[in-house]
Amino acid sequence: MSRDPGVEVSCLLFHPGLDARGGGNADYIATFPDTKEELSKYDVVFLGDVGLDDDQLTLEQCEWLHGLVEQQASGLVFIPGWEGRQFSLQETPLKDLLPVTLDEGQPGGWGSRTAQHFELTQLGRRSLLTKLADTADENLEVWGNLPGFQWYAPVLAAKPGSETLLVHQEVSNRFGRLPLLVTRTYGAGKVLFMGTDGAWRWRKGVEDLYHYRFWGQVVRWMAYRRNMAQGETMRLYYSPEQPQVRQTVSVNANVMEASGEPLSGGDVTLQIVAPSGRSQTIQLQSSGEAWGAFAGRFTPEEPGEHKLTLFCKQTGDSLQTTVFAQGVALEQIGKPARPEVMQEIARVTNGQVFTVDRVEDVIAWLSAMPDRPPSIRRIALWSHPAIVGGFIALLALFWIGRKGVGLI
Repeated sequence: MSRDPGVEVSCLLFHPGLDARGGGNADYIATFPDTKEELSKYDVVFLGDVGLDDDQLTLEQCEWLHGLVEQQASGLVFIPGWEGRQFSLQETPLKDLLPVTLDEGQPGGWGSRTAQHFELTQLGRRSLLTKLADTADENLEVWGNLPGFQWYAPVLAAKPGSETLLVHQEVSNRFGRLPLLVTRTYGAGKVLFMGTDGAWRWRKGVEDLYHYRFWGQVVRWMAYRRNMAQGETMRLYYSPEQPQVRQTVSVNANVMEASGEPLSGGDVTLQIVAPSGRSQTIQLQSSGEAWGAFAGRFTPEEPGEHKLTLFCKQTGDSLQTTVFAQGVALEQIGKPARPEVMQEIARVTNGQVFTVDRVEDVIAWLSAMPDRPPSIRRIALWSHPAIVGGFIALLALFWIGRKGVGLI
């Protein structure tokens, strides 16, 4: 990620059992962010083989990460390792975020001397995260030829509500194929679980062709919603991202004070202006005071671009964005038709346009249309079931007759 100009990286390296912490190049930081305000700047957080320990994460930091995903729409990536430290996270609020169930009887995972491989699920074949080639067939071929992994996490099954994109090509248990790449939505954010630490092997012979592309797609996918619309002290995001007409849209906002601290108990409103100019204002309710989170809902009644304006009374700040509602408006009774559209449809389909006073011409035109040519349907008698049944019946009668006269 350090080589990606579109990604700003901060890496915290733990050294369990040693006094040192941090290290590396300029992208490395010495300590975990000291406040929630500092942590809220991060769009995506990766957790490697780390857990709840004196030399690693604290319970409070795990609570912050939980709130970062649930209230701030950030992304969280779990990449467990053979030390099994991720099991200590089961004692923290991060347990609810994990999209898979782990096997506590095998904390160190499973290893193999021979390379093992991924297999795309139906969801994985359609997902942008697993798209490593331009076409579906090429993508399947790429995943089939990627260098394999020799260790995978002790996963039992994916939790309900999650999406499994990659499974183990061979290993299965009583729940089915072993899930190795699983995603889910939690609160306002997204979570991803990568069940092996061998993705670095994808660089063999091709350098960053697939490894770089995959993780770049992961980061941008997880950070997209959080960065739909943002200002200095406000952030606005909504779901679904491409709503239909008369579909309820859930709106979430994060509002900060001028000092950078989350606003708690503020007066936050959202004004929606429809394409026709009709306006409505909804009051957003506080959904997480510690993170300055506010939420509300609205239902677009018209197709087209809706203008959203987020406003906070306490800070005086505002933020504007647009939401495009897809769909076709209902036919409006009493409104004039659009003859130019009808004429264009008739031209494209080789038809004609008639006005109401030319009803007789319509009847004459339809009467003058030639009859449909007769259709010829050929039936292969030798392959028809009735013919086969007839032959069997004749053979049966022939056998019965010979049996009757004593020839058999």
